Amino acid sequence: MDRLASFGNDPFDKPSCRGCSSYLTEPYVKCAECGPSPFLLCLQCFTRGFEYKKHQSDHKYEIMTSDFPVLEPGWTALEEMSLLEAVMDCGFGNWQDVAYQMRTKGKEECEGHYMKNFINNPLFSSTLLSLRQMEEARTADSAIPFKPTDDPPRPTFDSLLSRDMAGYMPARADFMEEFDNYAEWDLKDIDFVDDDSDVLHALKIAVVDIYHSRLKERQRRKKVIRDHGLINLRKFQILERRYPKKVQDLYDSMRRFARVVGPMEHDKFIESHARAKVYERVKRVREEERRKRTMLCDVLQYIQDGRACQQWLSKQAAIDAGITPVVTTITTSATGRRSAPPLNLTGLPGTEKLNDREKELCQVVRLVPGAYLEYKQALLNECRRQGGLRLAQARALIKIDVNKTRKIYDFLIKEGYINKA
Repeated sequence: MDRLASFGNDPFDKPSCRGCSSYLTEPYVKCAECGPSPFLLCLQCFTRGFEYKKHQSDHKYEIMTSDFPVLEPGWTALEEMSLLEAVMDCGFGNWQDVAYQMRTKGKEECEGHYMKNFINNPLFSSTLLSLRQMEEARTADSAIPFKPTDDPPRPTFDSLLSRDMAGYMPARADFMEEFDNYAEWDLKDIDFVDDDSDVLHALKIAVVDIYHSRLKERQRRKKVIRDHGLINLRKFQILERRYPKKVQDLYDSMRRFARVVGPMEHDKFIESHARAKVYERVKRVREEERRKRTMLCDVLQYIQDGRACQQWLSKQAAIDAGITPVVTTITTSATGRRSAPPLNLTGLPGTEKLNDREKELCQVVRLVPGAYLEYKQALLNECRRQGGLRLAQARALIKIDVNKTRKIYDFLIKEGYINKA
């Protein structure tokens, strides 16, 4: 039986069975003769003797599982991995959240097991110590290195290029003049003696701490220059010119933020902003195209009226030509205005639920049956709750044209569906 560490909790990270294509759960079977890619089967397909291409049912096999103890009895390999993942997700010390994510162990069990096997264990302690020493050695104060393939230019002293490079001396891998170049002057006369008073001793310690912070700032600035490739400024400027003018301007305005992030993060930050502007421009174009698109509902609305249809076609022609359409109103000699034609309810959902008077109301008000039924139910519910309903309350409840609201309100009052407050 082969012991294999479990896959992650996400089922999509797990391998699939070559027989039924379902995600594998432990234990499962691995063919020991098929390769180089693993040939994995669930237990159901294995018991049925599934065969595929070169794989035969009589091949040697291995049982894959992580249900075995690693560090101490009672903790399987799967639980060890789950504990490490939970500590990574929830943070060290949040044992309540770690236990909740683990689900199989309690708060005290998680804390005790982790402290015993991963913190106080001499094997792991020595490993953590060596890693810490490696990290300190990596981040220790040192000269700014350069790879042979990225060797900076070597200008003459006090030339224009030398000033552009902030006095960097490639042969020494250091700067001719440091940031805060006279920081050491504050220390040159300090001398710690045994007869110093406590106040004087504390004052000298504070001066040394201030000097140390200035050295850290000096090193931080060197690191920013090194990481972002700012020593060879000409090369840096040539690389920036690869971008469009707008992105170059964005780089120039956002350069001050480079000191707080790494070079890759800064480039991603700039490119994401540039792509956001592209997205906004494409979005405006898409909205413009959507406005120009022919709307079927508009066609159905005016298809029964020849003059209104002609007006709609003129409006669409103006939109296609890039001209703001002028909205005109069809008028008659009697009233000076003519209302839109009655709405055709044929085939509209909800029409069968209306009586004849409600159908007539929907045709006159030009309201689809589904919306009318929704507004009617809302007004009925509010009337029952309040014991009556006023027109102002109805208008506040359904946000449509006030004239349509009045007609619906008057109709429901007349038919006895609701009563006035």
